[in-house]
Amino acid sequence: MKPETSIYIHIPFCKHRCAYCDFNTYAGQEDSIPAYVEALIREIEFIGNQSTNLPITIHTVFFGGGTPSLLSAPQFDSVLKALTSAFAFSPNPEISIEANPGTISPQKLDGIRKAGVNRISFGVQSANAEELRMLEREHNFFDVIEAVFSARNAGFDNLNLDLIYGLPEQTLQTWQTTLKRVVDLHPEHISAYALTLEHGTPFGRWSTKGLLPIPDPDSAAEMYEWTMDYLSQSGYAQYEISNWAKHKDEFERMRDEEIHPSSFIPYPFFACRHNLQYWRSLPYLAFGAGAHGYANGYRYSNALRIKTYIERLTHYQSQITTYEFPLSPATVNQHKQTLQDDISEYMINNLRLVDAGVVESDFRLRFGSGLLDVYPNEIKELIQNGLLEVKTSEVLKTSEVYRLTKRGRLLGNQVFMRFV
Repeated sequence: MKPETSIYIHIPFCKHRCAYCDFNTYAGQEDSIPAYVEALIREIEFIGNQSTNLPITIHTVFFGGGTPSLLSAPQFDSVLKALTSAFAFSPNPEISIEANPGTISPQKLDGIRKAGVNRISFGVQSANAEELRMLEREHNFFDVIEAVFSARNAGFDNLNLDLIYGLPEQTLQTWQTTLKRVVDLHPEHISAYALTLEHGTPFGRWSTKGLLPIPDPDSAAEMYEWTMDYLSQSGYAQYEISNWAKHKDEFERMRDEEIHPSSFIPYPFFACRHNLQYWRSLPYLAFGAGAHGYANGYRYSNALRIKTYIERLTHYQSQITTYEFPLSPATVNQHKQTLQDDISEYMINNLRLVDAGVVESDFRLRFGSGLLDVYPNEIKELIQNGLLEVKTSEVLKTSEVYRLTKRGRLLGNQVFMRFV
């Protein structure tokens, strides 16, 4: 059976660009949103026409950013209608948006729920007022409480709250307070990422000049270890290095309804199905300025700037150009994957799944060779160093599963480098 496909849609608009952010986002260009939505619909129609004869079924859609919640409910509705006209969808697709707590009203939440969005990821980052000011976030934790309350009233029963730890001068105690306050809101999913000082961001420049303390890696590791223990005690299953979800005791239903592409791996019920598409190296289409996709053997990305993206989707009819699926007039970078590219990326992505890991039978099915045939020395060394473990699959009794140890989760980048 051909794996289902996902769709990522990038919304690059923000009211304010935070100092730590290195995503493709732009502040003060909200006037371009209507033209941008029209360009998105053109790109969706273009790729949809390309895929007419291909066996593609969409099972997740993710609006990322930027701040997707700056779009109106009618704009979400028009984009989703374009998608359902252009592609076949599986039953009960997961349709997610990212949102900032301070940018979304009860009325808008009600409207986007009626448009078909059924999962929201709120960018909380911290419950501490000083940390939120340092991160240049425009909300406070009361806004978070109100946003969660309003989302529940609008009918959302699948919420993620995004957090950042390892902040400059952050203590274990302040992080513990943040996490406890978030758990008290009972989200179905929690994401917790260590702060990275990215080159080219204000945070990166300030730290280089000594204006911002460099986060302490030992302190961040202590926060991460505490997070793993606390969320486990609070009823959340860690299924990826930085992600936890509630189980809901629904594994049998998941398997019967084939909710996940690999229905025999026991992900928690509220695991983000869209992100699992990335971590399992499965195909996803990309729409919007700066969006990255992976389909039909291509890694590709679109033009970064909003104006350039709109122009490319407005004037392509005058060009005499043939595009191979899934490339479009917005595409500016493309790479035809080699077998080794796919194998390396498969290892790096799948090892992020802390329980599911790399399943030997799946690896052999995809690449025609066993894992130990391709990486005999790397696997042996990582096991000897206590970073990787091998277990017999609890579900696929005839196959081995290679996954990170608890120590390996702390040193994940050292593991991943062995497969680059």
